[in-house]
Amino acid sequence: MNLTSPSATVQPGDLVELISPTNKTYILRVESGKQLQTHRGVVNLDSLIGVPWGSEVTTHIGRSFFLLQPSLSDLLREIKRNTQILYTKDIGLILVMLGIGPGVHVLECGTGSGALTTALAWAVGPTGKVSTYEVKAPNQDLARKNIERLGFQDRVEFKLRDITEGFDETAADAVFLDLPNPYDYIDQVRAALKPGGFFGSILPTTNQVSRLVAALQRGSFAFVDVCEVILRFYKPVPERLRPTDRMVAHTGFLIFGRPMIPGSGLLPRIETPPGELQEERDSEELIGGGDPPDL
Repeated sequence: MNLTSPSATVQPGDLVELISPTNKTYILRVESGKQLQTHRGVVNLDSLIGVPWGSEVTTHIGRSFFLLQPSLSDLLREIKRNTQILYTKDIGLILVMLGIGPGVHVLECGTGSGALTTALAWAVGPTGKVSTYEVKAPNQDLARKNIERLGFQDRVEFKLRDITEGFDETAADAVFLDLPNPYDYIDQVRAALKPGGFFGSILPTTNQVSRLVAALQRGSFAFVDVCEVILRFYKPVPERLRPTDRMVAHTGFLIFGRPMIPGSGLLPRIETPPGELQEERDSEELIGGGDPPDL
């Protein structure tokens, strides 16, 4: 299934988002005979079928809600949780850096409440697969319910155990570790990843990152990047456009790398951040003139 309906109007079985004028949000599936009961009144979900997305709908007492298709960000923000989840600002970069797309097989360790699992399942599509490992049964039970609520259960395989003895899979396209000590499992990651595949992890402190980077270098990983994502929102008021009063600053450091097959030469290591490399390339093109070569 898709998170968004291809139809211009609500259809049976669609996920809908109802938002009040005060930004109170409800996300639910349109099913026959079901109701949403709120302090603003009752909405019969049958009455939403055939209504255009973006419409204003009313409860039985005439109170307003706005009818929208929920985005992936909306779903992750409203996900039920019993652990800290990854923020969407980090998840977006993880999906891009790990090359997650239709048909990909990705391994995850540290399922938690399933926020990243949900995003991975959405990205790999019906032809891809997510294999996710977790050591705590309550976490896995909640993550499974979150995945089933969205209809992604056919894309996700849940495994209740740690990875000390390794992953069950080999030649996976990507591996992501959300663990406090990912540096202890680099051998297991290498055995599970295809050569040249994608590795990622998230850590809160610099000393953990240093240990992971050292472990990746010992494990013949190259093209290692370390970054953090800083996102600042602005108040969308034309007369006084300014940053919002609060922001989520540091959430974690993201670490990425690629497993290589060691040869006789030294493995390449990029110590210049990708943004600076792009600035160097842009400067070279301006100096040299002409169009860049075709890919």
